Amino acid sequence: MTIFAPRAMTLAIATAFAASAFAFGNAHAAAAAPRAENAFLSQADAAARSARVSNVDYALEFTLTGKESFSGVTTATFDLSDNAAPLTIDLDKATVKSVTVNGKQVDAKYNNWFLTIAAADLAQGRNTVVIAYERLHSTNGEGLHRMVDPVDGRVYTYSHFEPAAAHQMFAVFDQPDLKATYQVTATAPADWQVVSTTRETRIEEAGTSKRWVFPKSKKLSPYNFSLHAGPYKVWEDRSGKYPMRLLARQSVAAQVAPEDWFRYTKDGLAFFDNYFGIPYQFEKYDQLLVPDFLYGAMENAGAITFAEGGFLHKAKMTDAQRQSLASVIMHEMAHQWFGDLVTMKWWNGLWLNESFASFMGTLATAEATEFKDAWQHFYSTGKQAAYAQDQKSNTHPIEVPVPSTANAFDNIDAITYSKGASTLMQLRHLLGAEVFRKGVHNYLTKYSYQNAKLDDFIGSLGEAAGRDLSGWTKEWLYQPGVNTIAAKFSCANGKVKNFTLQQSAPSKALPTLREQRVQVATFRIESGKLVALQTVPVTYSGVTTKVPALAGSACPDLVYPNYQDWGFVKVQLDKRSFDTARASLAKVDDPLLRTMLWQSLWDGVRDGKLPLNEYLKTVLANAPQEKDYTLLGDILGKVAISKEYLDLMDLRSAWATQTGTALEEMAWNGTLANKGNENFQRRWFNTYLGLASTPAALDRLAGILAGTVTVDGLAINQDLRWSIIARLNRYNHAGAAALVEQEAQRDKSDSGQAAALAATVVRPDPQVKAQWLGTVEDLKTKLPFSKIRTAMNSLYPAEQKALAEQTAARRLAQLPAIDKAAGPVYMRSYAYSMIPASCTPASVKRLSAAASTMKELSAGTRRALLDAQQEDQRCVTIKQAMTAPK
Repeated sequence: MTIFAPRAMTLAIATAFAASAFAFGNAHAAAAAPRAENAFLSQADAAARSARVSNVDYALEFTLTGKESFSGVTTATFDLSDNAAPLTIDLDKATVKSVTVNGKQVDAKYNNWFLTIAAADLAQGRNTVVIAYERLHSTNGEGLHRMVDPVDGRVYTYSHFEPAAAHQMFAVFDQPDLKATYQVTATAPADWQVVSTTRETRIEEAGTSKRWVFPKSKKLSPYNFSLHAGPYKVWEDRSGKYPMRLLARQSVAAQVAPEDWFRYTKDGLAFFDNYFGIPYQFEKYDQLLVPDFLYGAMENAGAITFAEGGFLHKAKMTDAQRQSLASVIMHEMAHQWFGDLVTMKWWNGLWLNESFASFMGTLATAEATEFKDAWQHFYSTGKQAAYAQDQKSNTHPIEVPVPSTANAFDNIDAITYSKGASTLMQLRHLLGAEVFRKGVHNYLTKYSYQNAKLDDFIGSLGEAAGRDLSGWTKEWLYQPGVNTIAAKFSCANGKVKNFTLQQSAPSKALPTLREQRVQVATFRIESGKLVALQTVPVTYSGVTTKVPALAGSACPDLVYPNYQDWGFVKVQLDKRSFDTARASLAKVDDPLLRTMLWQSLWDGVRDGKLPLNEYLKTVLANAPQEKDYTLLGDILGKVAISKEYLDLMDLRSAWATQTGTALEEMAWNGTLANKGNENFQRRWFNTYLGLASTPAALDRLAGILAGTVTVDGLAINQDLRWSIIARLNRYNHAGAAALVEQEAQRDKSDSGQAAALAATVVRPDPQVKAQWLGTVEDLKTKLPFSKIRTAMNSLYPAEQKALAEQTAARRLAQLPAIDKAAGPVYMRSYAYSMIPASCTPASVKRLSAAASTMKELSAGTRRALLDAQQEDQRCVTIKQAMTAPK
């Protein structure tokens, strides 16, 4: 799910949070008010319902045929504290066949979002409600999603419920604090597998179908329960403490490496069992690769789903791909304890689930796999995204109010994941690793199979540490913004005379200064190498913190005040250190420090202080020498962003042409130079693919595709073929359109269909753009949402500014209407793909005018609009800072 928030926003957040807390504290009073007639559940209505309902058990029956609809029966048994008011049960867009309450058939009111059971039909104490219904399968990735494999015609289904889509599959109290048990029976075609939270107790013959019977699950929130069914290929491994299975579609089974999945899974389960001191609770560990998935993966208890597109490989996996696999497995595994075993009470706690899983997933990857540099990778990716997000005008605290399920994912971003994970790492440094682990263990033990709040978690850590953490919580979790730290020192006679750390707030509107523990490291250049002088741990707070331990030490050429990345803070290098960093990157042996110095240069570009052309000069001189695989990926990733900036700037100078060619040749030479080193070679070649735009480079790609140009050691698999074809179409290379049709005949898979669509939509053809823009904006289109998302992401690449401008004003003007008509799932993709920005003052002005008038947009869409405006302004600032000819 990247410079400051006005004081009014901070006050509004605090006010809203207080109001939501008041709503929770007055749940009984709210119970008398009717529930709002809309598709979403408010926090107040959820609190009112959970104040009355408890001890919930579901018996769920599903009849699955593979056709477009399915049928089900929900039997919900629960305790009701009073029958003084009606009770709602969530069920989305179903055809309700019958409703029985306590053995009596009733006429329940149904509005396509929830049923209302009349107070007269309910009893104080134990109640049983039976709801029979039919429903269409979903095609947007939520509820019970259905997909027909174009290769073999097989039908696959899987469920996805987060944040609140369980009621798109069955009748349920769809809120996290009404945990329940689930006992499932499912009738499905005879050749299907059916997977749920528990492992089936028996499979019965049922004519041409089979009936799968599952035992009662442990208590779970609805979004953690799941059911998946289809003719999946199954791999099994019983070499570990818990039985493991991996499932994928039959047509893609050859692209799965089950041995890697099972190795990381077994190692992760052993690590977490030991770290938490609580054995894994869900008895078996199933993982499913599923198509058309909305996100990367989902932590359903005992049956985790993964977006197959990120984990299918037509060639041997690179180290980067294996690390991605390991880290996602570990992230979702951490959720089995933190999220599934102990669950947030309401969606304002979602950040803690995700932050903790991000933190623990990285820790497990570093300590239980071969990827010991996992924290370096976290710094380069997640943490930098969090820094960028936290410097935007629409940044937000880590903990924010969530008034309804419509807003549950409004703040799913790098702050939720990576800033939260970074604050947990910082807290671990403050408290000590073992104290932190003890606090986590105590929290999980105390609240197992229950719902908990932030105060419960912080309280467990504070109790373990013997420390009041309320001040830390206020500073870090309830106040937005990232602070900046700088070293200030003076030297005399080659020695440090005095040394302080200077902390600053991002703005007057965000004045919070934080307590934080970091390491300050000093270095000197000696014999052509950067040599470490001294490393000092410092807990700083306020504006100025003296560091007396460095007084009298050798005067450094470089100071890094967040050595080894303990803190969540933006580092501002002093001038001497900045100049040393620029001149001496290749002299830095420590790859993490080298990574952080590269980042300081990139921060200079983003802030308009270091011209982009100077940064690229440093890249061209140093990147080819880089031997750290993770850091090379970081540098080349920033090269790709630089190329996008240059394309948006639409520079038509000799420098721009020369630089584009130089970057292409750097990547090509890197590809050739790394023959025999598959990881580095593929990293360089993928960069070349993303940079190629000159006629010579495009001709070379066409030759590789045709087989007239070869690269020793590089296997051109189906994925690479499609990537080349997309690049050739993007720049309208001769014959490129015909290549799409030819390749689509070779590759009839769903991934091939998506690649063909992307290569078509990306073409700089006004008619193609108009056709697909119309399809994207047709909210009644029959196309699966996965194809709509593909089209959105391909319509307007950076260099096609002229084509994008033809519809820019119209797209922006109709944003409110689309936002109002479409749902959150659609808008989370549309808003970040289709809002026009072209790196010009006029474009910035257009976006600013829209932001000032479009006040009624949904929170998520308005945030995307503000992001677009600010990033557009950043691009203009970077362009203005450049010293090369424009």
